[in-house]
This record gives sequence, structure tokens and C-alpha cells, in this order.
Amino acid sequence: MLVDGKAIAADILDTLQANVEDLGRTVTLTAVTCAPNFETKKYLEMKKKRAASVGITLHVVELPEETTTEEMVSIVYKNAQEADGVVVQLPLPEHIDKETVLRAVPVDKDPDVFGYGEKRDRVLPPVVGAIDVISKLHEIEWKNKKVVVLGQGTLVGKPAARYARKCGARVRVYEDGTLDQSSLKTADIIISGIGQAHFIKPDMVQEGVILFDAGTSEDGGILVGDVHPDTAAKAALLTPVPGGIGPITVAYLLKNVVKLARESK
Repeated sequence: MLVDGKAIAADILDTLQANVEDLGRTVTLTAVTCAPNFETKKYLEMKKKRAASVGITLHVVELPEETTTEEMVSIVYKNAQEADGVVVQLPLPEHIDKETVLRAVPVDKDPDVFGYGEKRDRVLPPVVGAIDVISKLHEIEWKNKKVVVLGQGTLVGKPAARYARKCGARVRVYEDGTLDQSSLKTADIIISGIGQAHFIKPDMVQEGVILFDAGTSEDGGILVGDVHPDTAAKAALLTPVPGGIGPITVAYLLKNVVKLARESK
């Protein structure tokens, strides 16, 4: 089964539009990015369009590649004082200390929830929120299931692994280059966020596997996921790229912004 992320996102956005109208003021979100790549620009375009559809104003601050960590921290902090939410759009250039920049986002202005599980969270990280929504809609059971997470990224791997453990799953996390493919073959649920085009192929998974594809990369100018489309024939559930987790993640991010805005009212 292919998950229709666009339809799920549309339901979330419909509710959000009413919530924004109830607030009676403009809700603002600022995205700070530095030397954005192809995928980042595409994602920001989608975010801006979806935000406008529910009455949220998204400002994009695009910084040049030579920006320093200290300069970026200052810009993030300044924008946090003026907006309901601030997101640091990853990835960042290697010379920038990512963790220092992310820590500059105040908790009450952080719809990405970079510190998920480290303190009392007001909202779920967007990718985790998307996985949670899909799981409830399709009655996916996590307790005692074997879960493999590919990648330990800030936005996908780390929070997804933490969510799976909270749900009672047995979780294995693999970084790039450390994958034991036999683990994929026996996994009940796979969450991938490595950004390697069509890395997971049909012969690498078992029948009935649940595949959450949260990885994106460019292949010939086209946005593709970590899972090869042919793998859908073996999967009980697959989130396709594009049109799967991506649209829901954007909708959930906006949902988080509105919740933070309401709490600060």
C-alpha cells in the first residue's frame, strides 16, 4: 500500500487554516538557510506554498556560503525574537557548527523540536509527527517489532529511533557504511533518512515490511527517495517520494508553529 501523504497533509492543513483564523493575527515562521542545495530549495518552495495556504507567512533568510557559525547564530537568535517559529534548514556547509546553530533556536520557537526527548517536548518533531499520524491511520503496531533506522540525522534518524523506542520497538540504527543488510531482510519496519537514491531494493527486504522513506536526493533533476519504487510490491506499506512523508512533514511543521503561536498568545 502506498501512503497518500498529500491527502493526509490536506486534512491537517484544513484544520490549521481554521486555527490560524481563530488566532486573529498573522502567524509567522522564519527559515534560515545557508548555501541551499537543490533539495533544500525545493523543500523551502513547498513549505512557503503550504504556509501561505493556511495563512502563515514564511520568511526565508538565505545566507551566503562564507557565513560563519557566529554570524548564523546571531541571525537565528534575532529572527527568533520576531517570529512565532524559526527553523534552521539543513544541511549546512561543513565549516558551520550545526549543533551550535540549532541550540540557538529557543525551545518555545522551535517547531522542528531539535532536542526531542531531552526535555519536556511541547510538540513532536515533524518527521516523527508524520510517522505517528500514518501509524495511527493505518493501525501500525510498534511494540516488540524489529525496527531498522538508516541514518542518525538530526531531523530523521535520531528522533525516529527515539520515537520507535518509546513505542516499545526493538531498534537498530545504522550510519552510512555500517549497514548489516541481513538486518534489513528481517526488519518489520524500516525508517530511512540517508538521502541515497533508490538504495533499498526489493531483494533487500522481507514480504510485508513497512517502509517509512524519509530520505530525499536528486536523480537527474528529479526528487527521489531512498527506496526503489519496485519495493512497493513486497511492502505492506510504503511512503513514496515524492508524495509520502514529505507533505505530511511540512503540514506537521506548520501545525507545530500554530501551537507555539497559540501558547505565546
